[in-house]
Amino acid sequence: MNPILLEFPHEIETERLFIRMPMPGDGKAIHEAITASINELKPWMPFAQKQQTEEETEANIRESYVKFLKREDLRFIVFRKETGEYIASSGLHRIDWDIPKFEIGYWIDTRHSGKGYVTEAVEGIANFAFRELNAKRVEIQCDAKNVKSRAVPERLGFELEGILKNDELSVDGKELRDTCIYAKVVK
Repeated sequence: MNPILLEFPHEIETERLFIRMPMPGDGKAIHEAITASINELKPWMPFAQKQQTEEETEANIRESYVKFLKREDLRFIVFRKETGEYIASSGLHRIDWDIPKFEIGYWIDTRHSGKGYVTEAVEGIANFAFRELNAKRVEIQCDAKNVKSRAVPERLGFELEGILKNDELSVDGKELRDTCIYAKVVK
């Protein structure tokens, strides 16, 4: 089946979070979060290597919206239910619909970090992938030095399947890094 024909919800709710596909107009809030978090994001995220304009962020959101509709990449944005404020970005990436398998990525507006929001969002998105998309495998890959990022799959019971040595360059291109691969699978 052509993935563009797949019907599934575009929203997820958890105890404290409302998670949905990106929509045109979301760029302003996301740009503000990136700007507020740039120092914490810069060591780990390629997009944080240069300051983006609000217009560039909005263009990126619109591209994500189109990719979501085409089922090429399922980016989700995360809001606090209580206040409606934007707090994080996550999603299901590197999709293989034949299996189906997905990789979850994430980052948080650091003004909201340390409250368990990313763990809650990732758990909600992983459950969504298994329940709604019939996933057989959900992965999380992260830099072995990114202790905060590694803690998320470890808290959620993802299995560390391996560490790929000298797998990537650091986002600044200055040193080789190891990549941790965590996964949950349907047995």
